[in-house]
This record gives sequence, C-alpha cells and structure tokens, in this order.
Amino acid sequence: MRRLTVLAALLLTSLALAAPATAAKPLPVPYDFLPAAVLGGVPNSNAPGTNDFSCKPSAAHPRPVVLVHGTLGNRATNWQTYGPLLKNNGYCVFALTYGATLPVPYPGAFGGLGDIPASAAQLATFIDRVLAATGASKVDIVGHSQGTLMPDYYAEFLGGASKIGSYISLSPLWHGTTATGPSAKSGAAFAPGINPLDLVGPALGQMGAGSALITKMQAAGVAVPGIKYLNIMTKYDELVKPYTSGSEAGMTNVVLQDHCKQDYTEHFEMAADKNASIFVLNALDPAHPRPLVCSTVLPFVGGL
Repeated sequence: MRRLTVLAALLLTSLALAAPATAAKPLPVPYDFLPAAVLGGVPNSNAPGTNDFSCKPSAAHPRPVVLVHGTLGNRATNWQTYGPLLKNNGYCVFALTYGATLPVPYPGAFGGLGDIPASAAQLATFIDRVLAATGASKVDIVGHSQGTLMPDYYAEFLGGASKIGSYISLSPLWHGTTATGPSAKSGAAFAPGINPLDLVGPALGQMGAGSALITKMQAAGVAVPGIKYLNIMTKYDELVKPYTSGSEAGMTNVVLQDHCKQDYTEHFEMAADKNASIFVLNALDPAHPRPLVCSTVLPFVGGL
C-alpha cells in the first residue's frame, strides 16, 4: 500500500510538471482617452503594464518600448491604452514623467511644461536606466504630442541616436504649431517678444512655429540617420496647427483619415485611437503585419 501511495504521488507530480503553464490574463485595453485618463490619474501611479524593471525583452521583441507623454500629461494619464496594449503583445514597456514644474494638484500631475532640452536630458537618464535594467542596446519610442518632438532633441543633440531603433509619433509637430506660436501672443498685455504661454511653462512657447528650438532642430536635420520614423497625424487635430506640421521628409507619414474616413479622433484621443494602434503595432513588428480594420472613432471618447 505504501508503495502504491508513493507511485501515485510521483504520477501526480509528473502530471503537474507536464501541464502547460496558465497564460497571464491580458490586461484590459481602453480605447477612450478622456475617461481612461481621468480614471488613471492616480498620484504617482504607472499606467497598467508599464515600468516593470524586472522585465526582460524576448527574442521576438528585443527592444523595450519607452512611452513619452505630451504636454500636461504624465506617465499614467497619457498611456492607459498603450501600456496594457503593448504589454499584452509581449513588449517590455516603460514610461516616464518629464518636465513637471507645477506642484499642484500633486507633484508630477502635469508634465511636459519645462524647458524641452532639459526634458530631453531627463529622457536620456531614463533610457539609460531602461537599457541597464533590460540588457537591451536600443529602445523603441512611442511619443504623443510634445513627446514626439522632445525625444528627437535627445537623438540630435544629446547622443541618443545610437540608442533608438523605431520612433513612432502620434500627433507630431516637427514644424511647430501656430497654436503656441506668434498668433498666440497677447501683444498688448505683455512686453514685445514675450509669449504669455511661457509664464505657464517654457515648453509651450518652444513648440511654436518659428521658435528658436524648432529652427535649431530643423537646421540640424530632424530625421536622424539610423532611426526608423513613423508619423501618424489626424486632420482634426485642434492643437497641432496645421496638422501637416507632423509630416517630415525622410520619415513615413500617415494621415489617419486617408485610411479610415470615419475616424474623427483629435489631438487627445490620438493616444487611444484603435486605428492608429494598428499602425503602431505594425511599425514595432513589421515582420508580422496586422490588417487595418477601420472602426468609427469619436473625439476624446473613442469608439461607439
């Protein structure tokens, strides 16, 4: 009897070892920017799926993905869609908050306001940390709004070019925007040459069309050799004016409505747009392209 008990125990153990491991349950992926950002705006939190510094990239996806938020965003609010989406697809995903100069409503609530070159230095430190933790030699970047422009300053002027593989931009503004340019200046209420937006944060004026920063970056050549760029624009962008400011020579340029006419996403929803996410996934993994199946997208709140 004792021998039968031992044999039964060994059999059960072997069956347990042979059983396939239970796959991790996929994280929920919201495709509505505003509701998800509000619910995800917990102080000092991470977007789901991001900032696991024990994550090791797989052979299928050897480069970790760094998410770079837009103006007034942070590492949590901006990436409630792409954090879980990329994690579910097998990527090591990381996100930082940069340029957070306001202490209210809590430190780090509103990033992307500080000086853009200083923010680029913060990104450099963060990417070095990601590379050290993962053992990778390069990262891929997915940026939104200011997060499409600032990392290229890092690539152009702070030695970041050799550390970036793919660079994907959602609502980019390579040529600046008139929303924060000369037409946004008050004139009468401020001294000549003073942009009142600079009082909120220097990044706002630096993104203006014709600013010293935009001029410097354009003169140096925005498309850095060795980096694969993809720009995804929307005709309904209310902050990047004109939206074609996101188109740049030497890069792949996509206007969403040229592919999905029923996509009415604007600047904010771009960071949660389901149609855009297919372009992003295909750019990160071009060997396994996914078909674009267009869905209706509404401003701010996503699909019906």
